[in-house]
Amino acid sequence: MTGWTADRIPDQHGRIAVVTGANSGLGLVTATELARHGAHVVLAVRNTDAGEEAARRIGGDVEVRELDLASLGSVRAFAAGLAADHPAIDLLVNNAGVVLLGPRRTSVDGFELQLGTNMLGHFALTGLLLDKLAAAREARVVNLSSITHKNAHLDFDDLMFERNYRAAPAYGRSKLATTIFGVELDRRLRAAGSPIVSTLAHPGLTHTNLTPRAWEHRGRFGQLIAWVGLLATQSVEQGALPQLRAATEPGLRGGQFFGPSVLWETRGPVTDARLSREAADPSVGKQLWAAAEELTGISYL
Repeated sequence: MTGWTADRIPDQHGRIAVVTGANSGLGLVTATELARHGAHVVLAVRNTDAGEEAARRIGGDVEVRELDLASLGSVRAFAAGLAADHPAIDLLVNNAGVVLLGPRRTSVDGFELQLGTNMLGHFALTGLLLDKLAAAREARVVNLSSITHKNAHLDFDDLMFERNYRAAPAYGRSKLATTIFGVELDRRLRAAGSPIVSTLAHPGLTHTNLTPRAWEHRGRFGQLIAWVGLLATQSVEQGALPQLRAATEPGLRGGQFFGPSVLWETRGPVTDARLSREAADPSVGKQLWAAAEELTGISYL
């Protein structure tokens, strides 16, 4: 395939990069490329044994730290430890995610697990690290979206999906919330005159341990995507390119969103991706932000 490749990543020496979920899949590829280009990479992982194995595979200047995004206590402890050891953070890649099958499950804090992990945990983490990001010269936050966000809708009367729960729509809602968070973060950073840049990316349909689950039980649309996926699914190395571009390309403006360019953004060279109407709606962004502040107890911007 042609287009943007990891070879275009500029020198990352002297930069501190935090990648959540860095022990496998997209996170592992992202951490590997950042380290290969000279960054000091923090592998923020729930399973530190898996993180240490990933660190051995990556080589370079990496460290492993425990982070369970499904626990606000863990998020606070991680952020405090990281802040104590690093005066500034140049890059935060909010990559980690969970996809569920079967019955509804909740996080340590009682959130629907997919929303709690994929969006609320990252919302809290970003807020707790914001001062350290602001201390860097050209800091950037990348949030990982999904094409599933395009067919999702947030119900603010039932944000935790306690009524008529279905795992796959709940995943779509969690990725819509993550996308809205990244867009609203950009709005608020700009309004505050912050030098931090918020960007977004999605991997299309990529061979990871999460992708097949995201389309389970989605009716005819999900079956269509599954059949398309047999032809369209791309390697994890290709799938990681949108977030690597969002993380490293010089001169990006806040709010830029990258994804694959072929077959309804399922695969192919990296290009500008399209937000759903709901994801781009400032009123929805404001409402979700207020809900996230209340749920996590963390207010910023």
